[in-house]
Amino acid sequence: MKKIINDPEAFVDEVIEGILLAHPNHLKRCDNTERGLMRADGPIEGKVAIATGGGSGHIPVFLGYVGPGLLDGVSIGNVFSSPSVDAMVEVTRSINAGKGVLYLYGNYSGDTMNFDMAAEMCEMEDIEVRSVRVRDDVVSAPKEAAETRRAVAGIFFSYKIAGAKADTGASLDEVTAVAQKVVENTCSMGVALSPCTIPAVGKPTFELGENEMELGMGIHGERGIEREPIKTADEIADIMTNRVLDDLPFVSGDRVAVLVNGLGATPPEELYLLFRKASQVIASRGVSIERVFIGEYATSMEMAGASISLLKLDDELLTLLDAPAYSPFLMQWRQSR
Repeated sequence: MKKIINDPEAFVDEVIEGILLAHPNHLKRCDNTERGLMRADGPIEGKVAIATGGGSGHIPVFLGYVGPGLLDGVSIGNVFSSPSVDAMVEVTRSINAGKGVLYLYGNYSGDTMNFDMAAEMCEMEDIEVRSVRVRDDVVSAPKEAAETRRAVAGIFFSYKIAGAKADTGASLDEVTAVAQKVVENTCSMGVALSPCTIPAVGKPTFELGENEMELGMGIHGERGIEREPIKTADEIADIMTNRVLDDLPFVSGDRVAVLVNGLGATPPEELYLLFRKASQVIASRGVSIERVFIGEYATSMEMAGASISLLKLDDELLTLLDAPAYSPFLMQWRQSR
């Protein structure tokens, strides 16, 4: 294992320390926890607060989405492990400005259990909490069991749009409703070309042959739907884009935002190759691409691979997607066509 680390057991805490030193005007620790971060200018009066959380190893997910026009706080777990209930509670207390808190996070069992417990504890303190779980990975479960699907890079759209809605002064119910609408209209699928290595484990999380790829693999190395010899960029984009288009389904006349996400070890050139073919497939279905995002929006350490996400847009979602936002972790917010 070759990694730039000190002590594998201190990896997460040292990363957080480095981030706080790098961005002191953007992020600060929440009270009473080393694993909770929030906006440096928070809590924001008159605004619904949004909290997320999850395991480390996916930057910019999760802490990279804390900022103006985005989220208010985040609880941080060890690599690929859920944050603690205590950290979630402390984040909630710290970011709450009296209009309530939305928990917006990926649909993973550990996160769900701990966020539910945190919500119960906070409501006992008269902090109103709602929860929306993102579940955009179309191959992680059949459509009739969509409630069980896991989250991948499409969570970006939920963060961006819910954050923009909260900035309008909307109520907790209104912010929750738009976040849920994004979840219902986002579909993603990924492909992995190589495994990642968790520092504390010291070995790859799974094995893939030199000339193999796995379609539908999750960002923690969850099994995909098919392992086969690696295909061309066009063939990979064709498979993933058609699978995503068929799922909602997206139909002629729809408008979409497209996200081509790198998993941590894939050059941007290869992501643009995927978009090249994906845009052709989308156009062939009569679907209009309104916005394009290409880059690393949800990574998995040094895993090679990518995912394609589509968000079906209406006027409200497009307006909120275009609203101002800032995070030092994300330089490309919008690419109009």
